[in-house]
Amino acid sequence: MSSANGRTLYRNPKSGKVAGVCSGLADYFNFETWLVRVIAVSILLLGGTGVVLVIYIALWMILDIKPQDLEHKEQYKDIEIKKKVWQAGEPAKQALFDVNRQFNGLEVRLRRLEEHVTSDNFDLKRQINSL
Repeated sequence: MSSANGRTLYRNPKSGKVAGVCSGLADYFNFETWLVRVIAVSILLLGGTGVVLVIYIALWMILDIKPQDLEHKEQYKDIEIKKKVWQAGEPAKQALFDVNRQFNGLEVRLRRLEEHVTSDNFDLKRQINSL
């Protein structure tokens, strides 16, 4: 299933509990996975037993499993800050913590690079290579 914005609905068994249908729906609609599960279980318990079960099994059979390359791309995408409780993404404090951690890692790598480039050993190797 594709939408106008180019996203495709997949089921995601790696982050799912049973078949990954709720997880796939949550990814597609940008909701928290727990919220989709709570809604599905609530409808199931409040009398929609047949309907929810039939829809879940139908989606389990119809939807393709999320491809590996899409999971890898999502792992390195920009940090998304959630604006509402039900939206997928990170709370602002957690996003700030993650960005700070990434910058600290970059700073350590930059310091090591500077240390190496300004060392006598680097200069000596450069002179030997130029011979």
